[in-house]
Amino acid sequence: MLRSQIREEIFKIMFRFPFNNAEEMEEQITFSLEELVGKSEENLNYIRDKVNAIIGQIKVLDEKIETCCEGWNLNRIGKAELTIMRIAVYEILFEEEVPQSVAVNEAVELTKTYCDEDAKGFVNAVLGKVIKSIG
Repeated sequence: MLRSQIREEIFKIMFRFPFNNAEEMEEQITFSLEELVGKSEENLNYIRDKVNAIIGQIKVLDEKIETCCEGWNLNRIGKAELTIMRIAVYEILFEEEVPQSVAVNEAVELTKTYCDEDAKGFVNAVLGKVIKSIG
C-alpha cells in the first residue's frame, strides 16, 4: 500500500472515533483491518499502531487544533475535517520522519475527497497555524 492509501485507511478508522468508546474503537480497528484482506502484516500493524497512537494523544491534538482555530471550537468543525486535522497534527507533532509539508498536503488531499470544497482552505490554514505555533 502507498502511504497515502494507508493514511486514508487511518482516516476511515479515526472517523469512527467520535461515535465509539475506547473498547468499541478496538473492535472498530479490528473490523476495519479485517476488510483489508491481502494487505501486508506490516501495513496492518502500522495502521493499528498509528490509530492507537493518535487516540492516545487525542487531547493534545484537539487542544492544538482548537488553539489554532481562532473563533472556532471543536464542536463547530465537521467530523471529517476534524479527523483529517487530528491525523495531520499528530504527524506534525510526533512523527519526525513525515515532513510537515507532506502532512499538510496529504490532509488537503483527503479533504478534497471527503469534505466540501471550502474545507480544504480551512484545513490548510489551521495546519499552517499549527506549524507556525511550534516554530
